[in-house]
Amino acid sequence: MLRSKPVPIDAVYVPTARKKTLHPETARLLAEDILENGLKMPIQVREDGARYVLVEGLHRLEAMKFLGETTISAYLVQARRH
Repeated sequence: MLRSKPVPIDAVYVPTARKKTLHPETARLLAEDILENGLKMPIQVREDGARYVLVEGLHRLEAMKFLGETTISAYLVQARRH
């Protein structure tokens, strides 16, 4: 079973190819939902030295940034490098 842990948002690296899939309006709407209901599903990251590489959850990450949060709940997963 995966356990989530708080991860500093500024330590999460978003690969360039993943950034291209961002829809700012979706992230804004998600930020509103997070304000009302909280973050329901942690993002997924893999460790890469001192940073974390985003695997899943770009819109959740951007929504938390939009809200001014400094940490986000994340699952550490094993994933292949892109």
